[in-house]
Amino acid sequence: MTEGPAVDPVALPEVDEIVVTTIVDNTYDALLASVEGVSRPSAGAGRSAARQFAGGETLAGLRAEHGYSAFVTVRSGSASNTLLFDTGASPDGLAVNAERLGIDVSGLQGVVLSHGHCDHAGGFDGLARLRGRSGLPLTVHPAVWTRRRLNLPGGQGLELPTLSRGALEREGFEVIERRQPSLLAGGILITGEVDRVTEFENGMPPAHQAWDGDGWRHDPTVIDDQALVVKVRGRGLVIVTGCGHAGVVNIIRHAMRLTGVSTLLALIGGFHLSGPAFEPVIDPTVAALTALAPELIVPGHCTGWRAQHALAAALPNAWVQTSVGTTYTLSAARPVNA
Repeated sequence: MTEGPAVDPVALPEVDEIVVTTIVDNTYDALLASVEGVSRPSAGAGRSAARQFAGGETLAGLRAEHGYSAFVTVRSGSASNTLLFDTGASPDGLAVNAERLGIDVSGLQGVVLSHGHCDHAGGFDGLARLRGRSGLPLTVHPAVWTRRRLNLPGGQGLELPTLSRGALEREGFEVIERRQPSLLAGGILITGEVDRVTEFENGMPPAHQAWDGDGWRHDPTVIDDQALVVKVRGRGLVIVTGCGHAGVVNIIRHAMRLTGVSTLLALIGGFHLSGPAFEPVIDPTVAALTALAPELIVPGHCTGWRAQHALAAALPNAWVQTSVGTTYTLSAARPVNA
């Protein structure tokens, strides 16, 4: 844990259960088997019209894309609360997968964006199509509207799509900006800005730039990066990350410092350890996560195959292969005399 108490400690209520379903991710494998606490969708999930087959349809499966979205439900007693964490990359990937999985988004109580990159904020069109204009709360960091680009070799700049607050509000989303931690209904904590304390998690390389009003400048921090945190009764913290631009170890330490909880139960989401700029960070990250000994670790999206192999080798009993449509259920500890 980070040394010192939290400036504003969060009294995070315990929940009886958290259920996380991956709606958008980079990988889909229809042949993965379910195990205790990890439910894979049926190989028959997602039928689609196809005239070349007798009967006029085929098993379309689920869409994988370079993006991330998770459907999160927390339960305490008879009460439950559900929100969407990120929306994927394409305008319709989230909606198509939700429909093929039979997920009803009408009961959503809110949406949270981990940060403003387009591979996490691209699916609002599909979500609005499924829900209509309903005034759904959308929690974001104020820097989520930042213009960003990738300065490619040869001086070519690839500007990334920038979110429009006005467009989201016209679609019926109620935008809520928060830099500080946000405690949402049901005991869901959104970290807000994450303290950067490790020596090895140094953020994005120089090619990642932001517009400061006068020109393009290196944007290493992606300061709007935030994560979702839930405390499961008797077992510890479950943390869901989008890309983990703040560094997954920084995120964990920040969550522990905020809540005063020192046990990591599960870590799910993108760890951003892919590519030459981040591969030197793999070893210290794996060492730190191994020391924390989570019961479940599901690296997805931008984690990269080298980090996946390293994490699977270091944490063989905790590591689980990510795949679109998978549901992870983490329940409270049973009483000793149960």
